Amino acid sequence: MRIIDLLRMSLSSLWKRKVRTILTVLGVVIGTISIVVMLSLGMGMKRSIMAEMESYGSMKEVQVTVNQWGSNDNGSSEPLRLDDELVNTFSQLEHVECVVPKLTTDVIIKYGNYVLYTQLTGLSPEGLEYMHIDIGEGELPMSEGPLELFYGNSVPIFFYNESNYYYPYFDSGELLDVNLMTDNLTIYLDNDRYYTHGSQDENGNTIPKPKKHFYKTCGVAAGGPEDWSQYSDGIYCNINALKSELKKEFKNRLIPGQPTNKKGKPYKDMFYSTISVYCDDMENVSDVQQTISDMGYDAYSQAEWIKQDMTTIGMIEVALGGIGAISLFVAAIGIINTMMMSIYERTKEIGIMKVIGCRLRDLQLLFLLEAGYIGFIGGTIGVIISYGISALINKIVMNIAAADFSMGISYIPLWLPFVAIIFGVLIGMLAGLFPSIRAMKLSPLAAMRN
Repeated sequence: MRIIDLLRMSLSSLWKRKVRTILTVLGVVIGTISIVVMLSLGMGMKRSIMAEMESYGSMKEVQVTVNQWGSNDNGSSEPLRLDDELVNTFSQLEHVECVVPKLTTDVIIKYGNYVLYTQLTGLSPEGLEYMHIDIGEGELPMSEGPLELFYGNSVPIFFYNESNYYYPYFDSGELLDVNLMTDNLTIYLDNDRYYTHGSQDENGNTIPKPKKHFYKTCGVAAGGPEDWSQYSDGIYCNINALKSELKKEFKNRLIPGQPTNKKGKPYKDMFYSTISVYCDDMENVSDVQQTISDMGYDAYSQAEWIKQDMTTIGMIEVALGGIGAISLFVAAIGIINTMMMSIYERTKEIGIMKVIGCRLRDLQLLFLLEAGYIGFIGGTIGVIISYGISALINKIVMNIAAADFSMGISYIPLWLPFVAIIFGVLIGMLAGLFPSIRAMKLSPLAAMRN
């Protein structure tokens, strides 16, 4: 018997028993909805948490630092330093995609009566590009010429009135009227002289006023003051341009944040504040971090606690999927019941088919196809309804807690509908396996006599 004939006969048989078929399909629909929606909730939670973590920093990043004195745990008497040689060493490590040195220095920025105490971070052009900053205005500080600054979009909210410690944004919700691209901002690199100028130093000399700088703004990050990201409150510049400015500002003096030798004098070369090592895959972050730690450096990554969160979320996904699977299991029992009743009602038909020469495997396939049809129809309808339920859940959650679940709490990936339908068909055919075997074993004479 041709497969097309079996398909036609199985579908015709289901159509003859509409009510029973609809009720059985309904069980599969409910089971499919349960398992798809439950899994979508777990995946949605996972996606939201991962997106939130990404906003605070790359999940493939390992931050490398040394303590203030450069001491180490590798048994060497030489203090550890973050320099270009170390950058090259990290670049040769397995699974390392990019190494970004960073130099940070404390700065004071004044605008009228308002002041901002913050840090200026110098990065290489490659490091600036690797951060994938969304640019709102201007461009990134790629040039190694005169120092230019790139401001994060949230920088204005941290300005405050120095005379009465009044923060316009935090105290009244009003944003300081400053245009970072066009307004003149006074910048001080020498914080010590800013606080102590006019007083006497240890040699009895009067401490001079710090030098004022008016650096050009080359760009501002995209977004409003409340659009938070890993770079929204930072100020960035080209690292070589920053080195040049610091050397001129602190000529013959110790640059803040830089170590000294055993005689208490500054080194000729400047050392980096941190080094960010970016791995090729999140799965390799822990191994790279351990390798760097074994070298004696302090290494930190988000992978340490991301794995714990992902393990917890994975357990939640399994629990939610198990709840949905129970519903599908109940639907499978309904399919078995339907197919068994169909065999009892079609005993004579089965006997006639055997007498006229129908092969046993064709007879079995006929009942398996009927069960598969029920699983396919129920699975397809269940998936369609699941999309509607998922959208409704996201809409309700967004209205209640938009800030916490901006990406939605229910997420159905492209592969899930196909897997759900295939799973529904397999469950249907497995449920129809026992009834089909019973139909095969039915005696032709007993069937004709019925």
